[in-house]
Amino acid sequence: MENGDIVDDSTDLLLAEMRSLREKVVGITDTAVVAIDGLLIAADTDEPVDPESLAALAAAALGLARRTGQATGKGLLRQTVAHCSGGYVVVHAVGDMALMAVLGDTGLDMARLQVESQAVAERIDRLLTSREPASQG
Repeated sequence: MENGDIVDDSTDLLLAEMRSLREKVVGITDTAVVAIDGLLIAADTDEPVDPESLAALAAAALGLARRTGQATGKGLLRQTVAHCSGGYVVVHAVGDMALMAVLGDTGLDMARLQVESQAVAERIDRLLTSREPASQG
């Protein structure tokens, strides 16, 4: 198995997690896993959502929300939610180095998303940390 195969396998597993969340929560339209610096790792999106733009914007939103939480003494950020006229943008912290962006329509079941997203974020974190390259020495 080549190194590219490992990345493809882990990307497939990430996509499976995102699709599972989409199937469990009514109203989810798009999902993405993003590195904390805004680089796209994997996306399950439809037109007209540009996954690269979503990744950059979600990372910026997470960074701002994290600083807000720290400055106000509210603790570690779990998620940030933007409720827009056409739906929702929800950004979840995934470990220390990634995030998960979830887009939803106006019927997004926020209560169900709260329940399901934490477990999905934990599984995605495990997938991401298991695919990090070993340090060379």
